[in-house]
Amino acid sequence: MANGQWYPPEWPDRIRAHADGTLTPVSPRRAATVLLLKDTESGPVVHMLRRRASMAFAGGAYAYPGGGVDPRDDDRLVRWAGPARAWWAERLGVDEPGAQAIVCAAVRETYEEAGVLLAGPDADSVVGDTTGDDWEADRVALVARELSFAEFLDRRGLVLRSDLLGAWTRWITPEFEARRYDTWFFVAVLPTGQRTRNASTEADRTVWIRPAEAAAGYDKGELLMMPPTIATLRQLMPYDRAAEALTVASARDMTPVMARARLVDGEIVLSWPGHEEFTKHIPTAETNSGGGPA
Repeated sequence: MANGQWYPPEWPDRIRAHADGTLTPVSPRRAATVLLLKDTESGPVVHMLRRRASMAFAGGAYAYPGGGVDPRDDDRLVRWAGPARAWWAERLGVDEPGAQAIVCAAVRETYEEAGVLLAGPDADSVVGDTTGDDWEADRVALVARELSFAEFLDRRGLVLRSDLLGAWTRWITPEFEARRYDTWFFVAVLPTGQRTRNASTEADRTVWIRPAEAAAGYDKGELLMMPPTIATLRQLMPYDRAAEALTVASARDMTPVMARARLVDGEIVLSWPGHEEFTKHIPTAETNSGGGPA
């Protein structure tokens, strides 16, 4: 491949099945992921993790901390600071319980996978070092779903700092994919006193990297990424400070991006609206029995 775009080998067959009506799309699961930023002398860097090569989905690809919504994230009111749930509901295009669940997922998954917690004792403070044994025990309990995020906050007397998040973009997995996610991407600045670590069992490496450097690695085919990942990296490149990205997030368009496939002149054209660089031309079975992407 000319770049590092991750491309599932089964997609051509699934696209054909979807086109002829023999594949029924699965409903996407709501998810959240966070582009965690910090400033350096050479500009902002973003925290990324590399998915283990053994992972069934996007093995070896670079991504951000994130994951699916826990059904308990909206089962009762979470201790909350920052914009109201009604504001977040309008911003994210969902109802208020859904907005709480998505924001909670963003904060919870960042803690579970990177050890960074966007919460504090009150609306004006953030916790410091979260690397002690007691913090680790709570993190493990969250990962195992033995502890809900609401219970975790209550136990520690913390409020979720929703004002430390900025909604950045939204991508929905294509209808022909076997695993589908409706994912909201957020930006956040690493809180003072906290540090990241590789706490995810799904990752074999983590890095702090300048968006331009990561994008260059993708362009050279050295870093494997899914379209939403490289797209968001390119969108971060103009900013000289991490806080700038957080500031502009509130004005960004949150219209969902979802790939679509169509048949044109004997081949399948796979495209992501507004992101022409990811367009793929896939020969049909009649022109290429191998079924691989062009």
